[in-house]
Amino acid sequence: NTLVRHLAEQGWDIELVPAYTPIRTDEQDISVDRVFFGGINLYLLQTFPFLAHLPGWIFRWLDSPSLIRRATANASIPVDARTLGEMTQATLQGEHGILRREHERFVDWLVREARPDLLTLTNLLIGGSIPLLRKRLPGVPILVTLQGDDLFLGQLSEPWKSSVIRRIRELANLADGFVTFTNSYADLMANLLEVPRDRFHLVPLGIETPSAARSPRPPEAPPAVGYFARLCPEKGFHHAIEAFLHLVTLPGMERAVFRFGGWLSAQDRPFFETQLERLRSAGLEGRSFHHGSPDRAGKMDFFGQIDVFSVPADFLEPKGLSVLEAIGAGLPVVQPAHGSFPELLKGCPGAKLVPPRDARALALAWWEILGLPDRGAALGAGGPGFIRDRATAAEMAEATAELYRRMLR
Repeated sequence: NTLVRHLAEQGWDIELVPAYTPIRTDEQDISVDRVFFGGINLYLLQTFPFLAHLPGWIFRWLDSPSLIRRATANASIPVDARTLGEMTQATLQGEHGILRREHERFVDWLVREARPDLLTLTNLLIGGSIPLLRKRLPGVPILVTLQGDDLFLGQLSEPWKSSVIRRIRELANLADGFVTFTNSYADLMANLLEVPRDRFHLVPLGIETPSAARSPRPPEAPPAVGYFARLCPEKGFHHAIEAFLHLVTLPGMERAVFRFGGWLSAQDRPFFETQLERLRSAGLEGRSFHHGSPDRAGKMDFFGQIDVFSVPADFLEPKGLSVLEAIGAGLPVVQPAHGSFPELLKGCPGAKLVPPRDARALALAWWEILGLPDRGAALGAGGPGFIRDRATAAEMAEATAELYRRMLR
Protein backbone atom coordinates (compact mmCIF):
# COMPACT_ATOMS: atom_id res chain seq x y z
CA ASN A 1 0.00 0.00 0.00
CA THR A 2 2.78 2.44 0.95
CA LEU A 3 4.84 1.49 -2.12
CA VAL A 4 1.93 1.96 -4.52
CA ARG A 5 1.06 5.32 -3.00
CA HIS A 6 4.63 6.57 -3.45
CA LEU A 7 4.77 5.30 -7.03
CA ALA A 8 1.50 7.08 -7.78
CA GLU A 9 2.94 10.29 -6.31
CA GLN A 10 5.87 9.90 -8.71
CA GLY A 11 3.41 9.91 -11.62
CA TRP A 12 2.99 6.18 -12.26
CA ASP A 13 -0.49 5.10 -13.35
CA ILE A 14 -0.73 2.18 -10.93
CA GLU A 15 -3.46 0.16 -9.23
CA LEU A 16 -3.28 -2.08 -6.14
CA VAL A 17 -5.60 -5.06 -6.59
CA PRO A 18 -6.37 -7.24 -3.51
CA ALA A 19 -6.36 -11.04 -3.81
CA TYR A 20 -8.01 -13.53 -1.41
CA THR A 21 -8.91 -10.88 1.22
CA PRO A 22 -8.99 -7.06 1.28
CA ILE A 23 -5.76 -5.24 2.08
CA ARG A 24 -4.90 -4.99 5.79
CA THR A 25 -3.08 -1.73 6.50
CA ASP A 26 -2.73 0.78 9.32
CA GLU A 27 -2.82 3.70 6.85
CA GLN A 28 -5.36 4.86 4.26
CA ASP A 29 -6.22 1.93 1.97
CA ILE A 30 -5.65 2.94 -1.67
CA SER A 31 -6.44 -0.43 -3.25
CA VAL A 32 -9.26 -0.86 -5.77
CA ASP A 33 -12.63 -1.67 -4.22
CA ARG A 34 -12.76 -5.30 -5.31
CA VAL A 35 -11.10 -8.62 -4.53
CA PHE A 36 -10.05 -11.34 -6.94
CA PHE A 37 -9.70 -14.98 -5.90
CA GLY A 38 -11.78 -14.09 -2.85
CA GLY A 39 -11.40 -16.53 0.00
CA ILE A 40 -15.16 -17.19 0.25
CA ASN A 41 -15.41 -17.94 -3.47
CA LEU A 42 -12.40 -20.22 -3.51
CA TYR A 43 -13.64 -22.18 -0.53
CA LEU A 44 -17.13 -22.66 -1.99
CA LEU A 45 -15.90 -23.60 -5.47
CA GLN A 46 -13.36 -26.04 -4.02
CA THR A 47 -15.95 -27.64 -1.74
CA PHE A 48 -18.93 -27.54 -4.13
CA PRO A 49 -17.61 -27.47 -7.74
CA PHE A 50 -21.14 -27.42 -9.21
CA LEU A 51 -21.48 -23.83 -7.95
CA ALA A 52 -19.26 -22.76 -10.87
CA HIS A 53 -22.44 -22.70 -12.99
CA LEU A 54 -24.11 -19.99 -10.88
CA PRO A 55 -24.55 -16.50 -12.39
CA GLY A 56 -21.50 -14.28 -12.32
CA TRP A 57 -23.14 -11.60 -10.16
CA ILE A 58 -23.22 -14.05 -7.24
CA PHE A 59 -19.46 -14.49 -7.37
CA ARG A 60 -18.91 -10.74 -7.65
CA TRP A 61 -21.07 -10.29 -4.55
CA LEU A 62 -19.14 -12.99 -2.67
CA ASP A 63 -15.93 -11.16 -3.56
CA SER A 64 -17.23 -7.90 -2.13
CA PRO A 65 -14.55 -6.43 0.19
CA SER A 66 -17.20 -5.43 2.75
CA LEU A 67 -18.64 -8.96 2.83
CA ILE A 68 -15.21 -10.54 3.23
CA ARG A 69 -14.34 -8.09 6.01
CA ARG A 70 -17.52 -9.05 7.87
CA ALA A 71 -16.77 -12.74 7.41
CA THR A 72 -13.23 -12.42 8.71
CA ALA A 73 -14.31 -10.24 11.64
CA ASN A 74 -16.46 -12.99 13.14
CA ALA A 75 -14.77 -16.17 11.98
CA SER A 76 -11.94 -16.42 9.53
CA ILE A 77 -11.33 -17.20 5.91
CA PRO A 78 -8.75 -20.02 6.11
CA VAL A 79 -5.13 -18.91 5.85
CA ASP A 80 -3.42 -21.91 7.48
CA ALA A 81 -1.31 -23.78 4.93
CA ARG A 82 -1.78 -27.03 6.86
CA THR A 83 -5.45 -27.10 5.77
CA LEU A 84 -5.15 -25.47 2.33
CA GLY A 85 -3.17 -27.97 0.27
CA GLU A 86 -6.01 -29.00 -2.03
CA MET A 87 -7.19 -25.41 -2.56
CA THR A 88 -3.63 -24.24 -3.29
CA GLN A 89 -3.21 -27.00 -5.85
CA ALA A 90 -6.52 -26.07 -7.50
CA THR A 91 -5.58 -22.38 -7.60
CA LEU A 92 -2.23 -23.11 -9.24
CA GLN A 93 -3.88 -25.20 -11.98
CA GLY A 94 -5.22 -21.96 -13.40
CA GLU A 95 -7.45 -22.16 -16.48
CA HIS A 96 -7.23 -25.98 -16.45
CA GLY A 97 -8.53 -26.46 -12.89
CA ILE A 98 -11.87 -26.25 -11.13
CA LEU A 99 -11.17 -22.58 -10.31
CA ARG A 100 -10.72 -21.62 -13.97
CA ARG A 101 -13.65 -19.20 -13.77
CA GLU A 102 -11.81 -17.12 -11.15
CA HIS A 103 -8.68 -16.96 -13.31
CA GLU A 104 -10.69 -16.02 -16.39
CA ARG A 105 -12.51 -13.28 -14.47
CA PHE A 106 -9.21 -11.84 -13.22
CA VAL A 107 -7.55 -11.89 -16.63
CA ASP A 108 -10.68 -10.51 -18.33
CA TRP A 109 -10.59 -7.54 -15.96
CA LEU A 110 -6.92 -6.93 -16.68
CA VAL A 111 -7.44 -7.10 -20.45
CA ARG A 112 -10.64 -5.05 -20.64
CA GLU A 113 -10.25 -2.52 -17.82
CA ALA A 114 -6.76 -2.29 -16.31
CA ARG A 115 -4.83 -2.85 -19.58
CA PRO A 116 -1.42 -2.98 -17.83
CA ASP A 117 1.95 -2.42 -19.45
CA LEU A 118 3.56 -4.33 -16.56
CA LEU A 119 2.13 -6.64 -13.90
CA THR A 120 3.51 -7.44 -10.44
CA LEU A 121 2.09 -10.36 -8.46
CA THR A 122 2.63 -10.07 -4.72
CA ASN A 123 3.31 -13.79 -4.36
CA LEU A 124 3.72 -16.82 -6.59
CA LEU A 125 0.83 -18.67 -4.94
CA ILE A 126 -1.59 -16.67 -7.13
CA GLY A 127 0.58 -17.38 -10.17
CA GLY A 128 -1.83 -19.93 -11.65
CA SER A 129 -3.00 -17.13 -13.96
CA ILE A 130 0.43 -16.64 -15.54
CA PRO A 131 -0.09 -19.06 -18.47
CA LEU A 132 -3.41 -17.39 -19.34
CA LEU A 133 -1.82 -13.95 -18.94
CA ARG A 134 0.86 -14.95 -21.44
CA LYS A 135 -1.87 -15.75 -23.96
CA ARG A 136 -4.12 -12.74 -23.33
CA LEU A 137 -1.44 -10.12 -22.57
CA PRO A 138 1.50 -11.09 -24.79
CA GLY A 139 4.59 -8.99 -24.25
CA VAL A 140 3.51 -7.63 -20.86
CA PRO A 141 6.34 -8.23 -18.33
CA ILE A 142 5.31 -10.20 -15.23
CA LEU A 143 7.22 -9.72 -11.97
CA VAL A 144 6.60 -11.61 -8.74
CA THR A 145 7.40 -10.17 -5.31
CA LEU A 146 8.46 -12.98 -2.96
CA GLN A 147 7.77 -12.32 0.71
CA GLY A 148 6.97 -15.50 2.61
CA ASP A 149 6.06 -18.03 -0.07
CA ASP A 150 8.60 -20.48 1.38
CA LEU A 151 6.87 -20.47 4.78
CA PHE A 152 3.49 -21.31 3.27
CA LEU A 153 4.96 -24.04 1.05
CA GLY A 154 6.90 -25.52 3.94
CA GLN A 155 3.74 -25.88 6.02
CA LEU A 156 1.75 -27.74 3.37
CA SER A 157 1.10 -31.39 4.08
CA GLU A 158 1.50 -34.28 1.66
CA PRO A 159 0.37 -35.27 -0.88
CA TRP A 160 -0.17 -31.61 -1.72
CA LYS A 161 3.24 -30.23 -0.78
CA SER A 162 5.27 -32.04 -3.44
CA SER A 163 2.78 -31.43 -6.25
CA VAL A 164 2.36 -27.76 -5.32
CA ILE A 165 6.12 -27.18 -5.32
CA ARG A 166 6.44 -28.87 -8.72
CA ARG A 167 3.71 -26.63 -10.13
CA ILE A 168 5.20 -23.52 -8.49
CA ARG A 169 8.53 -24.26 -10.20
CA GLU A 170 6.80 -24.58 -13.57
CA LEU A 171 5.05 -21.24 -13.11
CA ALA A 172 8.23 -19.55 -11.85
CA ASN A 173 9.89 -20.23 -15.18
CA LEU A 174 7.14 -18.27 -16.93
CA ALA A 175 7.72 -15.10 -14.89
CA ASP A 176 10.11 -12.41 -16.12
CA GLY A 177 11.69 -11.74 -12.75
CA PHE A 178 11.38 -11.76 -8.99
CA VAL A 179 11.63 -9.03 -6.38
CA THR A 180 12.98 -9.58 -2.86
CA PHE A 181 14.05 -7.22 -0.10
CA THR A 182 17.28 -8.99 0.85
CA ASN A 183 19.93 -10.98 -0.97
CA SER A 184 19.66 -13.81 1.54
CA TYR A 185 15.98 -14.33 0.71
CA ALA A 186 16.75 -14.20 -3.01
CA ASP A 187 19.34 -16.96 -2.51
CA LEU A 188 16.81 -19.07 -0.60
CA MET A 189 14.03 -18.65 -3.17
CA ALA A 190 16.28 -19.15 -6.19
CA ASN A 191 17.21 -22.52 -4.72
CA LEU A 192 13.62 -23.43 -3.84
CA LEU A 193 12.15 -22.39 -7.20
CA GLU A 194 15.10 -23.73 -9.20
CA VAL A 195 15.44 -20.54 -11.25
CA PRO A 196 18.65 -18.64 -12.08
CA ARG A 197 19.76 -16.17 -9.42
CA ASP A 198 20.20 -13.41 -12.00
CA ARG A 199 16.42 -13.23 -12.44
CA PHE A 200 16.10 -11.77 -8.94
CA HIS A 201 16.01 -8.02 -8.31
CA LEU A 202 16.77 -6.44 -4.95
CA VAL A 203 14.57 -3.58 -3.73
CA PRO A 204 15.37 -2.04 -0.32
CA LEU A 205 12.59 -2.33 2.22
CA GLY A 206 11.42 1.07 3.39
CA ILE A 207 8.97 2.88 5.65
CA GLU A 208 7.65 6.40 5.92
CA THR A 209 10.39 8.78 7.08
CA PRO A 210 9.94 9.30 10.83
CA SER A 211 8.96 12.88 11.65
CA ALA A 212 10.45 12.65 15.13
CA ALA A 213 11.58 10.09 17.64
CA ARG A 214 9.33 9.23 20.55
CA SER A 215 9.44 11.34 23.69
CA PRO A 216 11.63 10.07 26.55
CA ARG A 217 9.77 7.88 29.02
CA PRO A 218 9.42 9.10 32.62
CA PRO A 219 12.28 7.86 34.82
CA GLU A 220 9.80 6.32 37.27
CA ALA A 221 8.17 4.18 34.54
CA PRO A 222 8.87 0.43 34.84
CA PRO A 223 11.19 -1.14 32.23
CA ALA A 224 9.04 -2.15 29.26
CA VAL A 225 9.59 -4.67 26.45
CA GLY A 226 7.46 -4.48 23.30
CA TYR A 227 6.36 -6.93 20.60
CA PHE A 228 4.20 -5.85 17.65
CA ALA A 229 3.50 -8.30 14.82
CA ARG A 230 1.05 -11.08 14.02
CA LEU A 231 0.34 -12.95 17.25
CA CYS A 232 1.37 -16.34 15.92
CA PRO A 233 4.09 -18.99 16.24
CA GLU A 234 5.82 -17.97 13.01
CA LYS A 235 6.54 -14.48 14.35
CA GLY A 236 7.89 -15.94 17.60
CA PHE A 237 5.35 -14.59 20.06
CA HIS A 238 5.99 -17.63 22.26
CA HIS A 239 9.73 -16.86 22.26
CA ALA A 240 8.96 -13.33 23.46
CA ILE A 241 6.80 -14.75 26.26
CA GLU A 242 9.54 -17.20 27.29
CA ALA A 243 12.15 -14.44 27.24
CA PHE A 244 9.96 -12.21 29.41
CA LEU A 245 9.59 -15.05 31.93
CA HIS A 246 13.41 -15.14 32.08
CA LEU A 247 13.74 -11.37 32.23
CA VAL A 248 11.65 -10.87 35.36
CA THR A 249 14.01 -13.16 37.32
CA LEU A 250 17.03 -10.93 36.62
CA PRO A 251 18.27 -8.21 39.01
CA GLY A 252 16.53 -4.89 38.62
CA MET A 253 13.67 -6.30 36.53
CA GLU A 254 11.22 -6.81 39.40
CA ARG A 255 8.83 -4.24 37.85
CA ALA A 256 9.42 -5.01 34.16
CA VAL A 257 6.35 -5.14 31.94
CA PHE A 258 5.58 -6.73 28.55
CA ARG A 259 3.46 -4.90 25.97
CA PHE A 260 2.29 -6.60 22.80
CA GLY A 261 -0.02 -6.05 19.86
CA GLY A 262 -0.74 -7.09 16.29
CA TRP A 263 -3.24 -8.97 14.20
CA LEU A 264 -4.71 -12.16 15.68
CA SER A 265 -6.35 -14.68 13.33
CA ALA A 266 -8.99 -17.17 14.41
CA GLN A 267 -6.56 -20.02 13.67
CA ASP A 268 -3.96 -18.54 16.01
CA ARG A 269 -6.29 -17.76 18.90
CA PRO A 270 -5.75 -21.11 20.73
CA PHE A 271 -1.98 -20.56 20.50
CA PHE A 272 -2.41 -16.99 21.77
CA GLU A 273 -4.56 -18.08 24.71
CA THR A 274 -1.95 -20.69 25.65
CA GLN A 275 0.71 -17.96 25.82
CA LEU A 276 -1.50 -15.74 27.97
CA GLU A 277 -2.05 -18.66 30.33
CA ARG A 278 1.73 -18.95 30.74
CA LEU A 279 1.80 -15.33 31.89
CA ARG A 280 -1.12 -15.88 34.26
CA SER A 281 0.47 -19.02 35.71
CA ALA A 282 3.64 -17.05 36.43
CA GLY A 283 1.66 -14.31 38.19
CA LEU A 284 2.48 -11.79 35.44
CA GLU A 285 -0.99 -11.04 34.16
CA GLY A 286 -0.87 -7.58 35.74
CA ARG A 287 2.48 -6.84 34.09
CA SER A 288 1.50 -7.80 30.53
CA PHE A 289 -0.67 -5.58 28.34
CA HIS A 290 -2.42 -6.43 25.08
CA HIS A 291 -2.76 -3.38 22.80
CA GLY A 292 -4.87 -5.05 20.11
CA SER A 293 -4.28 -4.18 16.45
CA PRO A 294 -4.33 -0.36 16.34
CA ASP A 295 -4.01 2.07 13.46
CA ARG A 296 -0.77 3.89 12.73
CA ALA A 297 -1.32 6.52 15.41
CA GLY A 298 -2.02 3.78 17.93
CA LYS A 299 1.15 1.98 16.93
CA MET A 300 3.21 5.13 17.46
CA ASP A 301 1.59 5.49 20.88
CA PHE A 302 2.56 1.88 21.59
CA PHE A 303 6.19 2.60 20.73
CA GLY A 304 6.11 5.48 23.18
CA GLN A 305 5.29 3.10 26.04
CA ILE A 306 8.25 0.72 25.65
CA ASP A 307 12.04 0.81 26.01
CA VAL A 308 13.13 -2.04 23.72
CA PHE A 309 11.45 -3.87 20.83
CA SER A 310 11.64 -7.42 19.48
CA VAL A 311 9.86 -9.71 17.06
CA PRO A 312 11.83 -12.95 17.61
CA ALA A 313 10.60 -14.63 14.43
CA ASP A 314 10.75 -18.40 14.36
CA PHE A 315 10.89 -18.58 10.56
CA LEU A 316 13.23 -16.87 8.12
CA GLU A 317 11.52 -13.49 8.03
CA PRO A 318 11.75 -12.01 4.50
CA LYS A 319 10.90 -8.43 5.55
CA GLY A 320 10.64 -6.91 9.04
CA LEU A 321 8.59 -3.72 8.62
CA SER A 322 7.58 -3.40 12.27
CA VAL A 323 11.24 -3.63 13.30
CA LEU A 324 12.12 -0.75 10.97
CA GLU A 325 9.18 1.24 12.36
CA ALA A 326 10.44 0.72 15.91
CA ILE A 327 13.92 1.84 14.87
CA GLY A 328 12.41 4.90 13.21
CA ALA A 329 10.63 5.72 16.47
CA GLY A 330 13.98 5.80 18.28
CA LEU A 331 13.85 2.37 19.95
CA PRO A 332 16.67 -0.13 20.33
CA VAL A 333 15.74 -3.51 18.86
CA VAL A 334 16.87 -7.07 19.54
CA GLN A 335 16.30 -9.56 16.74
CA PRO A 336 17.26 -13.16 15.86
CA ALA A 337 20.36 -13.50 13.70
CA HIS A 338 18.61 -15.16 10.79
CA GLY A 339 16.25 -14.33 7.92
CA SER A 340 16.36 -10.73 6.73
CA PHE A 341 17.65 -9.25 9.98
CA PRO A 342 21.45 -9.56 9.63
CA GLU A 343 21.25 -7.82 6.25
CA LEU A 344 18.42 -5.42 7.06
CA LEU A 345 19.94 -4.18 10.33
CA LYS A 346 23.61 -4.05 9.30
CA GLY A 347 25.08 -0.78 10.51
CA CYS A 348 22.11 0.15 12.68
CA PRO A 349 23.51 1.55 15.97
CA GLY A 350 20.50 0.49 18.02
CA ALA A 351 20.15 -3.09 16.74
CA LYS A 352 21.46 -6.21 18.45
CA LEU A 353 21.29 -9.76 17.04
CA VAL A 354 20.99 -12.87 19.19
CA PRO A 355 20.89 -16.60 18.35
CA PRO A 356 17.52 -17.62 16.87
CA ARG A 357 14.97 -19.34 19.14
CA ASP A 358 17.13 -18.67 22.22
CA ALA A 359 14.81 -17.07 24.76
CA ARG A 360 17.50 -16.74 27.42
CA ALA A 361 19.86 -14.90 25.06
CA LEU A 362 16.98 -12.61 24.11
CA ALA A 363 16.19 -11.90 27.77
CA LEU A 364 19.84 -11.12 28.57
CA ALA A 365 20.05 -8.71 25.62
CA TRP A 366 16.91 -6.93 26.87
CA TRP A 367 18.40 -6.82 30.37
CA GLU A 368 21.60 -5.15 29.15
CA ILE A 369 19.52 -2.40 27.56
CA LEU A 370 16.88 -2.00 30.27
CA GLY A 371 19.42 -2.07 33.10
CA LEU A 372 21.02 1.10 31.77
CA PRO A 373 18.18 3.32 30.52
CA ASP A 374 20.51 6.09 29.35
CA ARG A 375 22.46 3.61 27.23
CA GLY A 376 19.26 2.23 25.75
CA ALA A 377 18.07 5.71 24.88
CA ALA A 378 21.43 6.51 23.30
CA LEU A 379 21.29 3.34 21.21
CA GLY A 380 17.81 4.12 19.98
CA ALA A 381 18.58 7.76 19.23
CA GLY A 382 20.47 6.83 16.08
CA GLY A 383 17.50 4.93 14.67
CA PRO A 384 15.66 7.74 12.84
CA GLY A 385 18.87 8.74 11.06
CA PHE A 386 19.49 5.13 10.04
CA ILE A 387 16.01 4.97 8.50
CA ARG A 388 16.41 8.27 6.65
CA ASP A 389 19.74 7.10 5.22
CA ARG A 390 18.88 3.49 4.41
CA ALA A 391 15.22 2.49 4.61
CA THR A 392 12.70 5.08 3.47
CA ALA A 393 9.53 4.37 1.52
CA ALA A 394 10.67 6.94 -1.03
CA GLU A 395 13.90 5.01 -1.63
CA MET A 396 11.93 1.75 -1.95
CA ALA A 397 9.63 3.39 -4.51
CA GLU A 398 12.49 4.84 -6.53
CA ALA A 399 14.27 1.47 -6.71
CA THR A 400 11.00 -0.15 -7.78
CA ALA A 401 10.41 2.53 -10.41
CA GLU A 402 13.90 2.01 -11.82
CA LEU A 403 13.22 -1.74 -12.05
CA TYR A 404 9.93 -1.06 -13.84
CA ARG A 405 11.69 1.22 -16.29
CA ARG A 406 14.24 -1.49 -17.10
CA MET A 407 11.51 -4.09 -17.60
CA LEU A 408 9.56 -1.80 -19.94
CA ARG A 409 12.49 -0.97 -22.26
